[in-house]
Amino acid sequence: MSAPTTVTRKSVGLRSERGPLLGALMLATALVALDSTIIATAVPSIVKDLGGFSQFPWLFSIYLLAQAVSTPIYGRLSDVLGRKPIMLAGIGVFLVGSVLCGIAWSMPVLIVCRALQGLGAGAVLPMSNTIAGDVYTLAERAKVQGYLASVWGVASVVGPTLGGAFSEYGTWRWIFWVNIPLGLIAVLVLHRTFAEQVVRKQGVIDYPGAALLSGGCALLILGLLEGGEAWAWASVPSVAALAGGTALVIGFVLVERRVTAPILPLWVFTRRVLLASSLVAVAVGAIVLGLTSYVPTFAQGAAGAGPITAGFTLATLTVGWPLAAAQSGRMYLRIGFRRTALVGCVLTVAGTVLVALATARQDGLLAIAAACFIVGTGLGLVASPTLIAAQSSVGWAERGVVTGNNLFARSLGSALAVAAFGAVANAVLDGRRPTGQVLTDASTAVFTGVAAVAVVMVAAVAMMPRGTSATMLGDPAAAPADVSAEHSTSAS
Repeated sequence: MSAPTTVTRKSVGLRSERGPLLGALMLATALVALDSTIIATAVPSIVKDLGGFSQFPWLFSIYLLAQAVSTPIYGRLSDVLGRKPIMLAGIGVFLVGSVLCGIAWSMPVLIVCRALQGLGAGAVLPMSNTIAGDVYTLAERAKVQGYLASVWGVASVVGPTLGGAFSEYGTWRWIFWVNIPLGLIAVLVLHRTFAEQVVRKQGVIDYPGAALLSGGCALLILGLLEGGEAWAWASVPSVAALAGGTALVIGFVLVERRVTAPILPLWVFTRRVLLASSLVAVAVGAIVLGLTSYVPTFAQGAAGAGPITAGFTLATLTVGWPLAAAQSGRMYLRIGFRRTALVGCVLTVAGTVLVALATARQDGLLAIAAACFIVGTGLGLVASPTLIAAQSSVGWAERGVVTGNNLFARSLGSALAVAAFGAVANAVLDGRRPTGQVLTDASTAVFTGVAAVAVVMVAAVAMMPRGTSATMLGDPAAAPADVSAEHSTSAS
């Protein structure tokens, strides 16, 4: 299939023929994006109502854990059962979790319900990206990725504001109930506008592999998230989680080498394009986590800014990302995926170095905001092209597992960053109160680490085969899907 060289609002956009489907994908993404940002400002109200101050970090950890370990499994299941049933099931699980979170009567119950939300989110994000890869052509996908990325930009501003407003003027329970109308609209539009014909095969789901993969990843990510926080790195729980997770992953590899239809085929780690895109995703997850966690902390604790100002300082990252992602299609069609991503890497390295320098020299939040915008622009030129390159290198029957593996790698990068950057900050703090110059030094050390990860990302992109272009990869058979039941527009 030859992709068009020009992409306009008439071909890609909310007013286009496929606009309702794109809107549904954006709404589904908004469920996860809002849930990731809205809860932070409501934590004090939740703790005041339910108690359990020492347990509230689990509201974030358990969600990330459940989402991460389920993502690659959903990706593979979508290749077997189709995208639509997995997406609808994921939204359904997420909405059930949201309702239960809204009626939770204790912190332990709320934590369990957050895990259920995470299991739903593990399906929603990979399916949104996979359906976009199925329905839109190679030239159109970058623009669509820009639309999806813009949801996160809006959520980074709207989420904390809504969370604070619900907590102050209503009840914190509305931060979960607000998901219900969004989810129901997404389900309705998806049901009406997205149709696919999938030949379902019997006996091809690798249940042992799925159990070993989810169990092993859960223990490893749990050990990384809680090591140095809930328990010491050398403690029995830490060693047990990391050792047990490693053993299960080894068992998973042994099982996958023998089964005929593995839940996560090992070839995703041997093809250069796929391996490089996964390593890039790990780096992207680490960079985003490092900045989103420590820029607001520095802005409030060391620069004396309020929560809103601190949020806007970081929001520039989520503005630059979708703008660059939307334009990356023109670049990779002209110069290829690899070169486009390398340009993005240069911007990301420059931006992260500027963040570290501006923090060390205390140049002000405006300088940090400008540097974050540069980082976001760079990441938009890295994350979208490398994901699209991975999707375009395989056919429909493999695109789900490839997309799921890429997003899982990003979650893994976030988990690694929590452990690594937390250890760096704690080493600099050395038991001192995190204020003033001490917090500035700790933040500078973390941002220096973020810049180092950006440099490593350059090496990951360089691993992509030379000449990795849209022409060379082609655009394998897209999907046995129709964009809408009414128009019967084939995605391929």
